[in-house]
Amino acid sequence: IERKAEFLKKQGSTEVVEKIITGKAAFRLYDTFGFPIEVTEEIARERGYTVDRLGYEEEYKAHQDLSRTANEGQFKGGLSSYGKTETNYHTATHLLHAALSKTLNSECKQSGSNITPERMRFDFTFDRKLTSEEVKTVEDLVNAQIAAAIPVILSETSVKDAKDSGAIGVFDSKYGDVVKVYTIGGFSKEICGGPHAANTADLGHFRILKEEASSAGVRRIKAVLE
Repeated sequence: IERKAEFLKKQGSTEVVEKIITGKAAFRLYDTFGFPIEVTEEIARERGYTVDRLGYEEEYKAHQDLSRTANEGQFKGGLSSYGKTETNYHTATHLLHAALSKTLNSECKQSGSNITPERMRFDFTFDRKLTSEEVKTVEDLVNAQIAAAIPVILSETSVKDAKDSGAIGVFDSKYGDVVKVYTIGGFSKEICGGPHAANTADLGHFRILKEEASSAGVRRIKAVLE
């Protein structure tokens, strides 16, 4: 600590002032090297230094707040994490959404989704149970896009320009001034925060496990990528 203090002073640093180790420096020792604050204080005390404990606690709280904010906002689109499998599932929800609209000749809209490494769940507005033929048609449409190995293209634009270009946007209240638009050939175009696979070929085979009611006027599909 003494050598560090001397070096910092020579460099004009404010991390050590009059044998006081700042809270920022103490937190760096904890965050980077795993030094608990108690250990830093003990070593500092042995060498005639003190530690700005209040400053350390402020740095620690700020770090926690930043991490919590990141975690709350990071996993959008119902994803449990941003792993490769979840990313592929999220991309598949775009294909599923488009396939449902084309199969049902309807203005059915996404009303929610939940994605884990094991499966995807997709809720959409529709007023009746799908027939077995409709379920198969949806599956076939999605798998046809996967087999076609279509690049997933990202662009950024205003909400108005995105919608004028035909992009679907289902969560208007959450959009900012500039939005991301993901286009999959001529099949799907949606406003979405991501993440997405680079190509539909990454997804594997799409299979619907179940189609059921979620609530009044809302249906739910559970599916897997194999």
